[in-house]
Amino acid sequence: MNRNPLTKSKIHQINNFVMFLGKLITLLMQSIAGKLHADNHKSGNTSSSDLTREDKQLFEALSQFTWIQGDPIPLIFNINDAVYVTQGITLSGLERLEALGLIILEANGFVKKGLGKHTRLFYCGKPTKIGFQNDANNTLDLGHVLLTERGKHLLPLTEQFRNQQFYEYIIQRWFRQGLVLSSIQIDRT
Repeated sequence: MNRNPLTKSKIHQINNFVMFLGKLITLLMQSIAGKLHADNHKSGNTSSSDLTREDKQLFEALSQFTWIQGDPIPLIFNINDAVYVTQGITLSGLERLEALGLIILEANGFVKKGLGKHTRLFYCGKPTKIGFQNDANNTLDLGHVLLTERGKHLLPLTEQFRNQQFYEYIIQRWFRQGLVLSSIQIDRT
């Protein structure tokens, strides 16, 4: 059986294609968010009309901790870690968002089950591939917070920004768990 190894040129093409897909996903989400916002504005029905300015700011602060794996998932692990507290995310703040119907807060945490050998999560449109030790039936700890349907609808209407310190915090956490990680980077040569 003759196997053709990937050349540096092919790898570069694949990397560029994956980066293109990440940008396309981001643009599509922004377009959808804009349309939802415009439709809600026209109908006078905004899903955030009952939120105070402080509530909106708190939800926006939470949005920087959101990864995408099918659905948006805020990865909130140890609520007392500085990476969260310095951005205004506290237990009382999360309890406020839960009371508003934007999140579900679970002390025991949430786990995604039944994952294969690999999965991909996106943070701010950039993919991170996770490799597990087992070939099947893997689990991934999702932390203590999930968005409700209302939270999922409101998320695209918030201003989201990348938090590099948080990204590194999550990567280090997964690495310590023995997960094999790779992020697609643009070849700058």
